This record gives sequence, C-alpha cells and structure tokens, in this order.
Amino acid sequence: MASGPLNGIRILEFTQIIAGPLGCQLLADLGAEIIKIEPPEGEPWRLNQQFIPKESKVFMGLNRGKKSLAIDMAQPKAQEAIHRLVKDVDVVVINYRPDVAARLGIDYETLCAIRPDVIYMDNTAFGREGEWANRPGYDIAVQAASGLIAAVGKVDERGTPLVGPAHADTTTAYAIAAGVSAALYHRALTGEGQKVETSLLINALTIQMTAFADVPAADAEQRAGFQAALALARETGMPYAQFLEERQAILRRQAGGNVYYRCFLTRDGAIAMGALSTGLRSKVRATLGFEHNRDEPDYNALDPEQVKVDEAVREHVEALFLTKTSAEWEAILTKGGVPVAPITFIQELIDHPQVVANGYAVELDHEMAGPVRMQAPPWKMSKTPPAPQGPSPVLGRHSDEVLASAGYSSEEIASMRAEGVIL
Repeated sequence: MASGPLNGIRILEFTQIIAGPLGCQLLADLGAEIIKIEPPEGEPWRLNQQFIPKESKVFMGLNRGKKSLAIDMAQPKAQEAIHRLVKDVDVVVINYRPDVAARLGIDYETLCAIRPDVIYMDNTAFGREGEWANRPGYDIAVQAASGLIAAVGKVDERGTPLVGPAHADTTTAYAIAAGVSAALYHRALTGEGQKVETSLLINALTIQMTAFADVPAADAEQRAGFQAALALARETGMPYAQFLEERQAILRRQAGGNVYYRCFLTRDGAIAMGALSTGLRSKVRATLGFEHNRDEPDYNALDPEQVKVDEAVREHVEALFLTKTSAEWEAILTKGGVPVAPITFIQELIDHPQVVANGYAVELDHEMAGPVRMQAPPWKMSKTPPAPQGPSPVLGRHSDEVLASAGYSSEEIASMRAEGVIL
C-alpha cells in the first residue's frame, strides 16, 4: 500500500515520452495512484529499443508504480469510459495539443464540467500562447530554441551542434509534480480545482537563470557586444563552430582567473573543483600552494596585465593537476576543505558506496524483465516516506481493473475488448 503524502490521490495520465511520464512517476513515488492511458499499441517510448516485446529500458525508467489502461481514444466508447473515470479522479495530467485534447473530449472545459474540482495539469512544448503554441516539440527542439544547446557550446567533428541530456524534459517533470502538489493543497483549503500550465520552454529558461535574465546595470555592455558579434557572424555566414570558438574565447576572458570553479585533467582522468567564496578560494591557494590576487580589492579581470597574470596562474594549476591521480587530488583537496569530486560515468554509480549508503538505488521485480535496479524517489520524509509502488506496468495490465472501478461489468469490458476499444 502506498505510504507517501499523496496516498489516496487518483491521477489520469495522458502523456508520452519523458516530461509527463517522469512527472507522474514522481507523483506515484509520493503515493498517488497513477492510471496511465496508452494506445492499444503502447506509447512510443515502449517501442523505442525494445529488449522484449513492448518493453524498453527507457520506458521502464519513467513509468514505475503506475497502472496501464490501453484504450483507443479515437473511439466514442473510449471517451465515454474516460468521462466515467474522471468522476472519481483528482488530477488529469496531459501533454496533447489543444486541438487534439478537444477532439478526444479530454480538454479542461469538458472534464471540468464532469468534475468541477478536477486539477488539470497541462504541459506543452512552447506554451499555450503565441505563434508556436500549437507546434509539437521535443526536448531537443526546445533546447535549441531556449539557448541550452548553444550553452553547451560543443560540436562534433563536422561542426554539428551537440545536445546534452534531456534537461528541458526532466526539469519540466519536477515542475509538473510541484504544480500538481500546489494545486492539491489549494483545493484542500478551498475546494477549488483549477487548470495548471507549464512548458518545456519556461523550464529550459528557468535553469539558465542569470544567463537569461537582463539586468542593464550589470550586463548591458556585455550583452550588446555579444549581440553585435552574433549579428555580424550571421551576416557574414560564419560557420556555427567558428562562432562558438569566438564565443568561448570571450567567455574565457570574462571568466578571468577561473581556476577555482572548473574541471581539470589529472594523471589518470579528470576532477571537478568548486570554490565560489573568498574563503574557499583562499583554501584552494593554500592547499595547492600558489599565489593569486583574485580576491584583492583592485582585481580587474578585464585589465590586460591582469589577463596575463590569470593565464599564467591557469597554466600553472592545469600543469599541477596533471602530476597526480584523481584519487590523490580528491584526498588532498578534501583534507584542505575544498569541495571536489572525481568525474565519474553514470555506469559506475549504481553500486557506488555513497549511493548505496543513502539508499539511492532501489530494486523492483518486473513481471517480464525480472529484477530492475533504478534510482530511488528523490525525497526522504520522516512521517510519510515515499516509495516506489512497483515496476512499470505491462501494456494494458490494469485495463479490466480500472474500468471495473468506473462501474463497467465484466461483460461490458469483454465487449469493449472484442470491439478493439481496449487491449
């Protein structure tokens, strides 16, 4: 039985791929009952790199603890079934385009008329307003439009921009979980349901914070200079990779003596060090044994003479890190009170002592795939501890159970299956 703070909350999920499924998985970890609505063939992520029929590792990682109702939403009987279910549902999470939701009879206005206090969590790629409102969009498109890909600033051997992990999707998943939880709290106080909106775009902008923000008093000159350089590059047809190199050169100059918050190559790998305060930078210098005027009152990173000093310090520290292994530097810097960690690969971490000590990996038993180890819920709570409610569901595993809860008889369910309405 669910133990989390959302135990007793029932949620209908009309989402696919990453943001919506992960957001609903987080809500399932918190104790909510999640009924995932899938087409009879399964959502696309089930079919992506299947290792057994209708099962993929990525689907299993985003849909644990849910119930699967496989139903053909294009059929009137399916829409009728959803409307009957909504009467006993607290939350609907959806990431369809507005025209699709309306056509299927699962738009906010229709469902609110059936259950006035329903919470309707609506996620889109670019927001509901503006000329991009009805565009379909995946994480990669939003990363491109939001500046995230350019922020990574990496290209392959052909100069093609590279994209990192699905940052827009995953941060939106947390926004979905937070938005639903806040709306449930409001309903508990007032009895009111409501429509809640988020998008991949706003979350991609949010995680870039100061890079997105415009503060003329602080960055007017820098922003104007960058925009002028960008305009010139586009006018002259400068290759993307070449402009990235120029941009990185500008950022390096602006960073000044940045040997305190960055990654370094070591004798056998690489390590990351973070020192953002005066006190921590002092510990870095004391531990590594070098002098630098970075924290003097007259320090000016843009002064040409200071640039020479900073470059000399950078070269010295980079060479120093190459003299020892990552483990040796980790021990030295930790003893000196400097935040540091070796750069590891995700494949190394499932059995890492720190992960194991905190219970950050859990093991579940999937009825088709067998044992599955994956990340634990991202919270620990002393009174209402979250816990996975089980592995991801086999396609259509709960169709009969869910429809029966809406009052359908076994004969009606059998008829719907014979007609191809459900799997």
